[in-house]
Amino acid sequence: MKQQGVHPDDAEGTSGVSSRPDADHASHADHADHKDSAEDPAKGADAAQERPDESADVAHIDELEGDEPLLPARVHRPSDLMRLLVGVLAIAVLLAVAAFAHGTTSGLEQDINKGTGQAPDLLIKIAGLVSSIAILLVPVAFAIERLIKRDGLRIADGVLAAVLAHGVTLATDLWVAKAAPGSIQDALTQPSPGNLHALTDPVHGYLAPVIAYMTAVGMSRRPRWRSVLWIVLLLDAFSMLVTGYTTPFSIILTVLIGWSIAYGTLYAVGSPNVRPTGRTLMAGLQTVGFHPVSAARQEAAETTADSGDRGRRYFVTLEDGPPLDVTVVDREQQAQGFFYRLWRNITLRGFATRSSLQSLRQALEQEALLAYAAIAAGANAPKLIATSELGPDAVMLVYEHTGGRTLDSLPDEEITDELLRLAWQQVRALQSRRIAHRRLSGDAIVVDRSGKVILTDLRGGEIAAGDLLLRMDVAQLVTTLGLRVGAERAVASAVDVLGPDAVADCLPMLQPIALTRSTRATLRRLARERAQRERDAVLEASRQAKQTRLEHAAQSADIGADAGAPAGVVLDKPEAPDRNRPDKKQDKQGKKAERAEARAEKRAIEEAIDGAREDDLLTQIRHQVLRIRPQAPVEPARLERVRPRTLISFIAGAIGAYYLLTQLTHIEFNTLFAHAQWGWLAAAVAFSALSYVAAAMALLGFVPERVPFVRTVAAQVAGSFVKIVAPAAVGGVALNTRFLQRAGVRPGLAVASVGASQLFGLGCHILMLLSFGYLTGTEKTPSLSPSRTVIAGLLTVAVLVLVVTSVPFLRKFVATRVRSLFAGVVPRMLDVLQRPQKLVTGIGGMLLLTACFVMCLDASIRAFGDESTSLSIASVAVVFLAGNALGSAAPTPGGVGAVEATLTVGLIAVGLPKEVAAPAVLMFRLLTLWLPVLPGWLAFNHLTRKGAL
Repeated sequence: MKQQGVHPDDAEGTSGVSSRPDADHASHADHADHKDSAEDPAKGADAAQERPDESADVAHIDELEGDEPLLPARVHRPSDLMRLLVGVLAIAVLLAVAAFAHGTTSGLEQDINKGTGQAPDLLIKIAGLVSSIAILLVPVAFAIERLIKRDGLRIADGVLAAVLAHGVTLATDLWVAKAAPGSIQDALTQPSPGNLHALTDPVHGYLAPVIAYMTAVGMSRRPRWRSVLWIVLLLDAFSMLVTGYTTPFSIILTVLIGWSIAYGTLYAVGSPNVRPTGRTLMAGLQTVGFHPVSAARQEAAETTADSGDRGRRYFVTLEDGPPLDVTVVDREQQAQGFFYRLWRNITLRGFATRSSLQSLRQALEQEALLAYAAIAAGANAPKLIATSELGPDAVMLVYEHTGGRTLDSLPDEEITDELLRLAWQQVRALQSRRIAHRRLSGDAIVVDRSGKVILTDLRGGEIAAGDLLLRMDVAQLVTTLGLRVGAERAVASAVDVLGPDAVADCLPMLQPIALTRSTRATLRRLARERAQRERDAVLEASRQAKQTRLEHAAQSADIGADAGAPAGVVLDKPEAPDRNRPDKKQDKQGKKAERAEARAEKRAIEEAIDGAREDDLLTQIRHQVLRIRPQAPVEPARLERVRPRTLISFIAGAIGAYYLLTQLTHIEFNTLFAHAQWGWLAAAVAFSALSYVAAAMALLGFVPERVPFVRTVAAQVAGSFVKIVAPAAVGGVALNTRFLQRAGVRPGLAVASVGASQLFGLGCHILMLLSFGYLTGTEKTPSLSPSRTVIAGLLTVAVLVLVVTSVPFLRKFVATRVRSLFAGVVPRMLDVLQRPQKLVTGIGGMLLLTACFVMCLDASIRAFGDESTSLSIASVAVVFLAGNALGSAAPTPGGVGAVEATLTVGLIAVGLPKEVAAPAVLMFRLLTLWLPVLPGWLAFNHLTRKGAL
């Protein structure tokens, strides 16, 4: 075969394979991995593919040559990673059982020892002799067999896995002997029969490498070798257990370590690529009775997020018949998107998901079944005429050639109402037989030369589908068509074919999570474009309003100059003093004119916002449907089993709670609170209350408009309730933005004001953290040189900045986020800078807010400690600032778990005893997070009733 330097990615480039009987005999040496897979008896492969001299037909197959893309030598399979994770989890569970269920493990060992102790001595000796010899001979025999088949890469993988497994075994033995808890040591070891003062090995130093080797070389996929391996392992485990040289938990741990290391090695270095080539495809077509002449890859115009597992498609011409469309599906392609599908299976309800990973046989059968069922239902679908396996790692499906173009590739003027009606007719035909397509995106709808609409990509469909799946198909197709022709035409065509009731029933499914991945990506892109247009419209309206105001001011100045005395004229007598004073009436008129101009500017910006505001496509579709069926249900259906934020919050909260409970188990709270200094507790309460006044100052300092101060303080108190139901960095921002809007600030300016406050707060936070960190590092040294920890932290920050600026992807990501942040904040900051009093109020409020929290934490420490355990203000400030930063980044409401753990660890790190740090942190969080919840709820309800929220 002749290979050209085509990009190795299969999604690019075009390839062709031609069959020429007069070509020279081609060598298959470069496809040894695939030939080895073809020989696997468990997969029923035809060994004649590797021995071209056995039949004339196979010799003809070998006379194929052509050009095709270069394939990567190795691939990283998600299945290997999943097996590694399962193995690591099993090891963790095993060690947890050994640590916390000591009685169970001891009873299990006694039962096993009692059962095996009744075995005859002759059987024990024979089993030990056979297993000790076979455990070495089996790997060597398999290596020789692989080398004969010219499969040295697999042997190299096995040797690497064995070496790594041996290293992990030694490390585990050392950990169990030196640092493991006594319960784990008792479960994995026992006194050696030959020396009662010595213990047996926790992990078998020779058995784990053997298991890793045999797993990495792929012995488990060969039935005969697999049987031999299991017999040897069982014999060795039996002999070791009976003779007392191991424990049951030690054997299980050994197997898990070898198994996990093998799959970790395979995923790290990659498995040999056995993806079928064009030559294999041509050979497979000949085995099912076709006589191919050439095969060319059919590349999609654009690779979408949903097309990764749809297989490679070929256009095949025959010697004696019409051309064919052939789809080849292999394990690597089928595994693409595995983790995305796994996540959806976890978070979504069962009816909204499909299997995360199917076998090739299951995928072949499902696509064939859907193809036959769709045609039987009267829908236009590719006609399946043959299927076949291409070795153990790929299958092919042969369809009659359809031709045509996808809906995504059609220009807008060719998408007529008749075409939309034909597309809906195909969906109606499927739904008449309860068939759900589940992938009705633009690349799954093909229009041939005659204008006939054909539905492709049926592999992800489902027969005997429920109502919800059928409604999801309607919601998906109306969204797909709406992206091309608009909501009005898409809904009208659906109603024309399906009827208004069927279209109205899909409204609960009209939500992004029910759509395909590519459709969601398109909707997100359109949302960003809409937001940018609105932002540009607001900035342009603001610029024009300011320019108009400046022009009016210039005209007023010119008029005033023209109304004055002529140049060079000197008055004979000075005017009376009262005539030289500014006219109060004119001053009032000037202020009134300024307010009128400000109102005009506000009205112009609001009109620009209203003019630029656009509804998203899903909202437009809902409005169109509601015009036809006003009583249609609009409440979104609950498709999520668990929200990602809830899952992450639960995990983070569980980790934080576990850490806190482990810290609190050794603290006697009765004695501690009995000796608490209540004066410092009262001071902590006062500082906590004062923080709400400081928060109101920090917000109002960046709002040029007049907003009531007392009501702003109440809004900050209400934020204490919001923090419990939303992450700390999200709930406060949303509440302040809503409050400013209700107070009369325009939506865009309200968002900009809160953004400016957050931006200045971030800058102050970083500066204070660096300053207090420097002081903390120098307070215990006679010179002003900082400590090594501070220097290391600064160097780490510098390295991270260099990495971000040097990596193009990270640089673009950060630049995009910063640019979008400054787009609305910078104009607002210019307005604030024109009022220094406001700026001083905002910055002073931020500094006062941080000071209140630091003093509250310091007072909590002093309440439970004494003079010997007190810390400097700089140390307390560093700990608080670090904990607050982590709490803002944590996805848990109020930073629960993350803040407590960070503050406790930080206080202990700077020298505070654990017995004082833990209750001090709990008291601080009680005063700043939990106790204000009730007042916050009351303030939230009060402001809501008053229309302030």
